[in-house]
Amino acid sequence: MFIQKMNRWLAAAALSGCAFVMAMPGLAQAQDMAPNELVEKVTSDVLKEIHDNSGVRSGNLNAAREAVDRLVMPHINFPRMTAAAVGPAWRNATQEQRTQVINEFKAMLIRTYAGSLDQIGDLKVVVLPMRAQTDENDVLVRTEVRGGDQPIKLDYRLQRTPGQGHGWKVYNVNVMGAWIVDSYRSQFQSIVNSKGIEGLIDALKKGDVK
Repeated sequence: MFIQKMNRWLAAAALSGCAFVMAMPGLAQAQDMAPNELVEKVTSDVLKEIHDNSGVRSGNLNAAREAVDRLVMPHINFPRMTAAAVGPAWRNATQEQRTQVINEFKAMLIRTYAGSLDQIGDLKVVVLPMRAQTDENDVLVRTEVRGGDQPIKLDYRLQRTPGQGHGWKVYNVNVMGAWIVDSYRSQFQSIVNSKGIEGLIDALKKGDVK
């Protein structure tokens, strides 16, 4: 499906994840950055770490999974992302069910991205100029993945989150014109309509969602 078609471009999306990550900068420093500055700074730091990670380079899935879980996943707004992917059924789900769906969705994304990290090669990410106002709390950061036959457009939606430093978190990614949350929504809602929220949790656990 969508994720499978992205192969090494999705790998770049996951780690150019730039928008997702705060790896090398200190927490306070990263939270003080504008979203495009954060994307630009962290992209180079994260890609460097991956290129220096012999386990990832050799295709070791456990090493790749650890890198994604440590560097990328903490900086995604999973509650918002998951609620949007599930759709209207989210309102009727219990808190326990919501927690289970979030956790299983996260685990699925880790498996998906981890299997792509060794395909990054010489790809690099270029952050394009921002169009948002400085006081906005919801912004679009546009990037291009370069190094292949032609540039691949990657757009990130980020929301300023409450708390110390008001840091930014990603809640959706557009790869070549397709928003990832929208892609998962069609799968999630089809399962929920036929099997309910518990059916979705079970499908995510079994790896039936790709």
